[in-house]
Amino acid sequence: MDAIILLTILLFWITFVIAISHVFTYLKEKRMLIDHISDVTDVDVFEKKKRKKKSGSLIQKLTKYADEFADLGQRINFFSENQDVKDWLRKSGNKYELSVEQFQGLKIVLLLIGFISGFLALVIGLPLSQYALVLNPIIGFFLPIIIVRNQAKKRQDALRHDLPDFLDTISTSLQAGVSLDQALREVIRFFEGPLREEFSRFNQEIDLGVQRETAYRNLLERNDNPEFQSLIKSLLQGLKLGVPIATTFKVQAEDMRQFREEQVKELAAKASPKVTLVTTFVVAPVSILMIAGLMILNMIYGENSILNLFKNL
Repeated sequence: MDAIILLTILLFWITFVIAISHVFTYLKEKRMLIDHISDVTDVDVFEKKKRKKKSGSLIQKLTKYADEFADLGQRINFFSENQDVKDWLRKSGNKYELSVEQFQGLKIVLLLIGFISGFLALVIGLPLSQYALVLNPIIGFFLPIIIVRNQAKKRQDALRHDLPDFLDTISTSLQAGVSLDQALREVIRFFEGPLREEFSRFNQEIDLGVQRETAYRNLLERNDNPEFQSLIKSLLQGLKLGVPIATTFKVQAEDMRQFREEQVKELAAKASPKVTLVTTFVVAPVSILMIAGLMILNMIYGENSILNLFKNL
């Protein structure tokens, strides 16, 4: 009997070790397969999955209710016309994958949530609850507008930041004899953020048979960054006139770096008067008060203070 128990335990552990090894082999091969798919399609599968998790289930639940209020939201469209919303979502990268109708409905949902929370605060008797009954719905209505516009601005700033290095790398690859499409596919793998997203989508459109000029114009519509638009317009002009693309990328990179240096100098020049104001109205008065206070304390409590002179008299 003991031999059977020992044999059973031994078989269990052998089976367990084999199962664990197969699980690790499966995970390793899955990772290799996903990396291969990312290299071929220029899409980071893990990044996309992480982005979906980060968005949270709360937004997804709200969008379900937003569909029911979509018609009402499109009628109550203060500071959020449909065309403007479409433009904001496109330039922000549409992180939560919202349609224009869902965005308009989401405003109404958050407005109702703000009203209910303000009413509950008033019933409970929280401090300043009478103001919350008015402010919470207003905040709920304008919160999606503020968030999407802020995302669009950050995305365009990130695009501007990575563009010079991207152009230098592309220019070097083109001068080495690599074609533009191949250079874009290889270089964007080493960049993150909106720059990778935009040119990955550009490559996908080219692969699907979209004309190059149309793909360039789609890039212009999705982004309003001046430097990026200047690059795409130069590429469009070079496509029509036959200007070498490598030269275009190199000139654009030099111009952008020069423009960035001028911006830094301009910001430094604007900062100097601000520093002078702070020094004049904050630092200098505080320093004078400290020195005057020390002198007064020394006159009162020091060795040669006024009190000691009166005592000696």
